Amino acid sequence: MSAPAPPPGAAPALAARLAQLGLRTPADLVLHLPLRYEDETRLTAIAGLQPGQPAQVEAEVVEATVQFRPRRQLVVRVRDASGELALRFLNFYASQQKQLAAGRRLRIFGEARGGFLGDEMVHPRYRVVGEGEPLPAALTPVYPATAGLSQTALRKHIDRALAEADLGETLPEPLRRKLGLAPFADSVRLLHHPPAAAAAAELSDRDHPAWRRIRFDELLAQQLSLRRAHAARRARSAPPLPARDGLAKRLLAALPFRLTAAQQRVWREISGELGQPHPMQRLLQGDVGSGKTVIAALAMLQAVDSGYQAALMAPTEILAEQHWRKLSQWLAPLGLDIAWLSGSLKKKEKAAAVEAISSGRAPLAIGTHALIEEAVDFSRLGLAIIDEQHRFGVRQRLSLRQ
Repeated sequence: MSAPAPPPGAAPALAARLAQLGLRTPADLVLHLPLRYEDETRLTAIAGLQPGQPAQVEAEVVEATVQFRPRRQLVVRVRDASGELALRFLNFYASQQKQLAAGRRLRIFGEARGGFLGDEMVHPRYRVVGEGEPLPAALTPVYPATAGLSQTALRKHIDRALAEADLGETLPEPLRRKLGLAPFADSVRLLHHPPAAAAAAELSDRDHPAWRRIRFDELLAQQLSLRRAHAARRARSAPPLPARDGLAKRLLAALPFRLTAAQQRVWREISGELGQPHPMQRLLQGDVGSGKTVIAALAMLQAVDSGYQAALMAPTEILAEQHWRKLSQWLAPLGLDIAWLSGSLKKKEKAAAVEAISSGRAPLAIGTHALIEEAVDFSRLGLAIIDEQHRFGVRQRLSLRQ
């Protein structure tokens, strides 16, 4: 696969770090939204700092010294009209001590706390400023980043992409107004550069109208992608497994209980979709004991009634064996061979199970990931069921489906 083109103005090393965040195009940068915001639009007097509360102070350096107790560190004492504050840097460059020489004016952002040196900030963010330098007009965004990629570099490239972006509206205007949603372009630009007057709490909690608009578009994009995936599946063909008055009906008659209304509804839906000439892909959810296994058994029997095999794969041997014992109890009386396959089987037992599956003598197979080993070759697999699919990797799930 060829390497992605770096965003305009990004050196190859920086482009690689941006790519680690999935930022390969200007559009990616524009939609890389902040995690949180810092308020650098105002100054707090040193005497007014609250422990644990992020704040910005402007102060003059009194002295900067390297101390060795309890460990090597750079300690910088700063002062404003209200008091003094210590800045501690545990990791620092020799050039920093020169940069932080006495008499320099600093704008410092961090959290104050009480320490051995009195009120202090540990590793605050700072920059040298001139007296009377204006404050920013907007809150400062803090973006998701990665090692070797500073917030300054991120902001630079995001701002460049944002300045050149043509942010069109993604919704028809009547629909946007009906739903009470903010314009898309305005929302994106506000989230990157919220004005000082913006409600910081709403921005942090993502309750701001701009965040609401972004959440709507994310959900809409997800739904559209799911519909496209559904349409792609409908465009593919698969052998229909129609419902018949056969094994499934016999199992229902033999069960010592009746299906609940919810189980009947789900079974009707799955049975009907199995009969379609398109691949079925469904997620069946339910609490423990809600009857998912009996629905799986009915679906497997419908596949067998249509002349195909069915397989059920579970993530652990204990769970797979539980399914095997339960399904054997239900299905063995129907005259069906059920192959059991797991990694702990002895060589002879495993070979027998593999042969029963490949020959088609066992229309049903239950096991762990051993079912997708290269040695296992199904005769005519028509239905694959994966229990607790989130515990399998994507490749493992695809292997069984393929």
